[in-house]
Amino acid sequence: MRIDLMAGASLSAAALRGAAEPTILVFDSGLGGLTVLDAVRHARPDARYVYVGDDAAFPYGRLGEAALVARVLAVMERLVAVHRPDLVVIACNTASTLVLPALRQRFATPFVGVVPPIKPAAAATRSRLVSLLATPGTVARSYTHDLIATYAGACAVTLVGSPNLAGYAEAELAGAPVDDAALAAEIAPCFVTEPDGRRTDVVCLACTHYPLLLPRLEAVAPWPVTWIDPAPAIARRVMQLIGAVPRQADGHGTALGAFTAGSCLTAPLRAALADRGISDVAVEAIPLLLQ
Repeated sequence: MRIDLMAGASLSAAALRGAAEPTILVFDSGLGGLTVLDAVRHARPDARYVYVGDDAAFPYGRLGEAALVARVLAVMERLVAVHRPDLVVIACNTASTLVLPALRQRFATPFVGVVPPIKPAAAATRSRLVSLLATPGTVARSYTHDLIATYAGACAVTLVGSPNLAGYAEAELAGAPVDDAALAAEIAPCFVTEPDGRRTDVVCLACTHYPLLLPRLEAVAPWPVTWIDPAPAIARRVMQLIGAVPRQADGHGTALGAFTAGSCLTAPLRAALADRGISDVAVEAIPLLLQ
């Protein structure tokens, strides 16, 4: 089975490369996509950006598969109509592994997704002990197991479904960080020692929220490991589709923020968003209607 880790849409990359100051929409269930926004914006600083957090439905792991597909399609209908992006990045593992086919069928806009970075982890490990740290939904999904079978067959991969880490990342940016003990407990299952002395040496951060906590995760880890952040690979895929910065480009593009509920927008979070170049933040109310 062939798995395209960073597949784009079917339209030609050449058509996108001709776009002057393209509008790139980065979408996530909450704040995790900020790590992806940083990477893409660094690669293409002249573009216009819209960052959207679907906080009305956060966390996506609580939704069934059919409900999640319906939710993302409904929200994207509004976002594509309002912002008319040239490209959309689905900066959420849970949504990417489930909803991308439906999005590409519904919209002509190209979509770039993010999936667990198993392939680079398998290339980086020396002990052949790799851990994949993700949400419980991503850990359970067959797509994840297919990636492991395809790219990490020579490795022992420990799957760790963290129920709390995405929420901890949200709390960190909102000015209410959890203590070190809570973080250490969440990542402890990632660290495996074999009787022959081999230890886990690579941890895949298979949720875009987790790199928001990376300095703290490094500090509480029981030993040093290589942490694989998927954001650089997403930025490279975006550049393949939309092209590098044109020579005549000057300055930095704008970045707007939008949330579907706005309940997460504390003063510390607004300050954190401003530090990332998102000072204009709006609420585009799209309530979650559970059946």
